[in-house]
Amino acid sequence: MSVELSLRETDLSHGAKVVGNIYPSEDSGPGHRAVLFPCGRSAPPKRYEVDPGHYIVSATLPSGVVLSQDIRLRDGDEKRVILRPAPSPYESHSWQHLMGNIESYGAYHDGVTIPVPRSLGSRSGTWERDMIIEPGHAAWIGDPEPTSWQFPSMLTLTEGPARQLVAFEIARSEPRDVASLELGDAAARLYRFGAHGPLDDRGEPRLEEPMGPRQFLVVSLAGTEYVVTLPAPWGAAQIEVLVNERQSPTGSAVSVSVRDSRVGPALAYMARGAFDAAAMLVRDAETMLYDGRMTNPLAAVAGAYVLVGSELTEQPHRWDPWLSRLRHEFDWMSDGSLLWAMRHLRRAHTEPEREAARDALVEAFDRGVPVFTLGLSRLIHGLSEFPDDPGCAARLEQARRLSWRVDMREPFVVVALRGRQQ
Repeated sequence: MSVELSLRETDLSHGAKVVGNIYPSEDSGPGHRAVLFPCGRSAPPKRYEVDPGHYIVSATLPSGVVLSQDIRLRDGDEKRVILRPAPSPYESHSWQHLMGNIESYGAYHDGVTIPVPRSLGSRSGTWERDMIIEPGHAAWIGDPEPTSWQFPSMLTLTEGPARQLVAFEIARSEPRDVASLELGDAAARLYRFGAHGPLDDRGEPRLEEPMGPRQFLVVSLAGTEYVVTLPAPWGAAQIEVLVNERQSPTGSAVSVSVRDSRVGPALAYMARGAFDAAAMLVRDAETMLYDGRMTNPLAAVAGAYVLVGSELTEQPHRWDPWLSRLRHEFDWMSDGSLLWAMRHLRRAHTEPEREAARDALVEAFDRGVPVFTLGLSRLIHGLSEFPDDPGCAARLEQARRLSWRVDMREPFVVVALRGRQQ
């Protein structure tokens, strides 16, 4: 038997995989549980040896969609199973469709008129402080102020309304105007970013600008501005931001995904709580994620969230030392300290061990808002373990306040701000 997940779209990262099962039925032989199926038009089918009998082949996509097919095999049969989901609304949005961030073809091609966003503004290659982001445009902050991702700074933005473009509150170097790609339609604006910032329709860099350790995008939708955390740079993989006028199937107005064939689907599974499925992809890519140079710390952190979140025992693992490296070598993001604290708080049996975990939680908060949304929820959970500690209680209050403005359905932190004064 060979299994092919045919998505028909060409705009997919090469080598992407999803999690599936081959269940035996009746008196059939053993099946194959928790296996990885390649997907995409160019992906070769995966071959599995099974005994004659009746089987159910199923695949769970990162979007949460489950595809299945019944097959019967006789002795000597060679069967090719093709699982076909509904098509993406646009070729250019097929990765977003696979991740579950956009509806299928029919929702965008049924003749319904889509309202134009209510944001106002004027086009410009640079920004003025009293501008409003125009529909189809965004402000890219490649070199933010180091304090901009601190909790007090981010909370100040949410307490608006702001009197100037929020990008100027965040940026150290001048924020840059970025138009959405000429792909899809105005109801599903798409932006892409590479190692050197925004990309054009051909995947080429648009700008040569100073870049700090973290990057943000400020987008506007129906009068609300969003501060979007960009997980960039992510090695050679592109970052996609979808600003969806109809919102996603999960209800998110802004979605961020990484066009990483292994870790990208794992992040989508993780955001939906499917840690076992995410862990399969991460363990399949461990060598890439945790090489001796740790060349892609963001991908390594993503994998660590999955591994820590799916491991419920206290036994040592070979990835425990990686958490220490992420904590001590990449102090520009709080996620490394937070992961270390999560792992050690779970294993703490003595007061000194609890204090060490507490110190790591405080360190994580003081380093700023995490890159990953899961980190914010885990930070709140961890700080709440120390209700009698005034320092933890004060930090917990701020983390909770910010979480009310964060879309907790998304893998990366997206903060919804209040409307601007006109």
